[in-house]
Amino acid sequence: MNVKQTHLDALQALGYTETEARFLYHVATHSGYFVARQFLAFTCGHWGKRTTSFWGKLHTKKHARTECFPKSGKVYHVFSRRLYHQIGREILRNRREHEIEYIERRIGMLDFVLSHPQWEYLETEPEKVSYFCDQLKVPIHFLPTKIYYGQKSSQPTVRYFVDKFPMFLCSDVSSPLPVVTFTYLQGPEASLTEFVHHLKVYLPLFRQLSEFRFLYLARVDCHFEKAKELFNSVAAIPLGSDASAELCRYFQIRKAWDLKRYASVTDGDLIFRNQAKARFSGEQFEHLYRGWKAGRVTQADIRQEFGGSDHPVTVHFGTELLRRVGAPEREPDGEG
Repeated sequence: MNVKQTHLDALQALGYTETEARFLYHVATHSGYFVARQFLAFTCGHWGKRTTSFWGKLHTKKHARTECFPKSGKVYHVFSRRLYHQIGREILRNRREHEIEYIERRIGMLDFVLSHPQWEYLETEPEKVSYFCDQLKVPIHFLPTKIYYGQKSSQPTVRYFVDKFPMFLCSDVSSPLPVVTFTYLQGPEASLTEFVHHLKVYLPLFRQLSEFRFLYLARVDCHFEKAKELFNSVAAIPLGSDASAELCRYFQIRKAWDLKRYASVTDGDLIFRNQAKARFSGEQFEHLYRGWKAGRVTQADIRQEFGGSDHPVTVHFGTELLRRVGAPEREPDGEG
C-alpha cells in the first residue's frame, strides 16, 4: 500500500506532517470518516500534544468536522473539497454527510485497509475500470454501474463500483499472476438480502474472469456459514463449467437413494453424492429438489437457472472477522 510521494507532498503543503498526510490520504481514499483509535494506532501515538495539534489543524483549516453519536461516540469527517482535490479525489462521495449506518461501514472499511497494508489496492474508480477493461479486456458494460440523474438540463452520469468496498491484487504460489480480491463488509442489518443483491450486481463481471477471490467481512461471525451458502448458490455454482448437469445428476442419485433403489447407485455415484451434498446445500437447493422430485421443476428449468459459464471460473471464497484497529482510549478533557 504505497502512497505516491506527490500525494503526500500535496497534503503536506496544506500544513500536515508526513505521517498525518499519509493517514489523511487513506481516510480520504477509502472512507471519508475516521475515529481517534485509528489515528492513534496508525501513528503509534497516545493522547497528547501531537493528537491535539492534528485535531486543531483539521478544524482550523475547515478540512474536517466532528460528529457525535450516542452509541458510536465521536467521529471525524474529512469533507474539504480542497483537501480531496489535492490528491485527485474530489469526485468521491466521501465528502458528503451520511447516516450513521453508512459511517460505521466506512469506518469498518478503513479498519480493514489499515489492518492489511501489504495489499496493492485498486483505490479509485478509474483504477478499477482500467484494470478490468484495459488489462483484463473486460467490456465495460459488464462492470457494476449506477446511474446518477442531475438537473433536467444535465446528462445522466454513469459511475462504476459505487460501493467502494476494498479491492486489491495479490499473488501466491498457486497463482503467480496477481488475482483480484473483491470484498463485502456486512452492515449492522440482520438480513443478508443486501449481500445477495451485491453478488447479483457483480455476477456479470465475475463471469468474465478466469479466477478471483471474494472476502466476506463482518464484526461478528454469526453470518459466516450462511454467507458462504449464499455465495455458492448465487455465484460459485453458476460460474461452474456445467453446474446444471451436475445438479441434475445429484438430484437423480439422491432420489434413487431416497427411494431405496440402492442397486442402481454405484460407488462412483456415492462419492459424487457426498461431494455434491456439501456443494449444493441450503434452502434454495432443498426447495429445488422437492420441486424436481414432485415434477414441478424440469431439467430445462434447472439449466436455465444454473446454466454454468462459457468457461470455468476458479473462485475462492473466504470470511474474515473484522477487528477494530487500535485499542479505544479515553479522550482527555479539552482534547477534541
